[in-house]
Amino acid sequence: MTQLERPAGSFRAQARRTLADAHTQDALDLATARLRSNRIRAWTELDDVEELREQGREARTRAIRNLDANIERFTRALEARGGHVHRAADAEAARAEIVDICRAAPARTVAKSKSMASEEIGLNGALEAEGIRVVETDLGEYILQLAGEHPAHIIAPAIEKTAEDVAALFEAVDGRPVEAELEALTARARELLRQDFLSADVGVTGANFAVAETGSICLVENEGNGRLVSALPRVHVVILGMERFVETTADLAVCLRLLARSGTGQLLTTNTVVLTGPRGQDEEDGPEELHVVIIDNGRGRIRGTRFEEMLNCIRCGACLNVCPVYRKAGGAAYGPVYSGPMGAVLVPLLARAPDLPHASSLCGACTEACPVKIPLHEYLLELRRDHAQPSALERVAFALWSLVWSRPLGYRLSTSLARLAQPLAPALARPWARGRALPRLQRRYRDR
Repeated sequence: MTQLERPAGSFRAQARRTLADAHTQDALDLATARLRSNRIRAWTELDDVEELREQGREARTRAIRNLDANIERFTRALEARGGHVHRAADAEAARAEIVDICRAAPARTVAKSKSMASEEIGLNGALEAEGIRVVETDLGEYILQLAGEHPAHIIAPAIEKTAEDVAALFEAVDGRPVEAELEALTARARELLRQDFLSADVGVTGANFAVAETGSICLVENEGNGRLVSALPRVHVVILGMERFVETTADLAVCLRLLARSGTGQLLTTNTVVLTGPRGQDEEDGPEELHVVIIDNGRGRIRGTRFEEMLNCIRCGACLNVCPVYRKAGGAAYGPVYSGPMGAVLVPLLARAPDLPHASSLCGACTEACPVKIPLHEYLLELRRDHAQPSALERVAFALWSLVWSRPLGYRLSTSLARLAQPLAPALARPWARGRALPRLQRRYRDR
């Protein structure tokens, strides 16, 4: 089983555990409400948000439609500036490429900034198996590394942790107490991580976007760790999902306006870094080597299908913050990588995850919130239909139902029997009926 695959029944089992955990429920409610209100406020400040969303949708659709040409254009531009591009068909190939780069470095310590693609391919375990120490430098990811857990949210990986949780984790590292307050916790994290920034042999980052026109990588973050990880180590490795391209810097500008507003409610993130090639002869910082590993890992199968628009996702997390299912079930129910509505669509397209398309109320809030107008709730319905595999008993039952209801006499007899048997329904359908009150079946239809 890959990092993405989810066995049947796993969503419900984990969701029940999260629902029973009042501590996690409070943390989720507080954090998602804040992110949701920030996004709404930021969108209202735009003169024409719908026009910007259309521009973003068009830019992303065009980039995916011309993806092969964009990858070739990006490769030529980056290699002309001294960078290296590697193509990986799947997670195993991507891990092997990065392990080989780290061996050649040679690396004893790898500093990472937040990268969901690295979670997707299971990179940390592969590096640690080679005896390489891996340090997460994003505050949320560092917290989860200390806790031995996976991200619970695309942009706020430790969203289910409170300040008190984080203080306890930091105290366990060096035995010193720390105040459960954001400024104090951030200062302690800087103190704990400073030496790792300076001593890392290889820096690993993801990429929010790659610009085909210039061969550039764009990193978006609020802490500064992404800039340090990409500038201080001698070797910088970028893990790039093959769908993260935009064609031009003008398209990048549109997507950045949408990403910041949708993700955190900012006009622009604190650090928006555009990297084009390794360090030049006249530059004081930056890596001596820059490697970009472009991963497919199932994305190619989505191209040309009715789900192709899912590749437009800019990973803002807005759909998670508005989803009533995610806000109660929590990130762990979806698996260790992508969660919420975007995960409930993307993961089943990339791997086996039969439960996830059902993790939705189909309210449509995710589609309304998506900055590039991906029809997420419609995709969830499509996936439910595709994954529906009725048993032999269900097929026989529906065939008999169709036969009986095709005649007036059969309809009347069956509904009469159903009316008599209705008191038994809660016992026969206990999980479904637990939270529902069924109206009493009437003897005949009455027009009111």
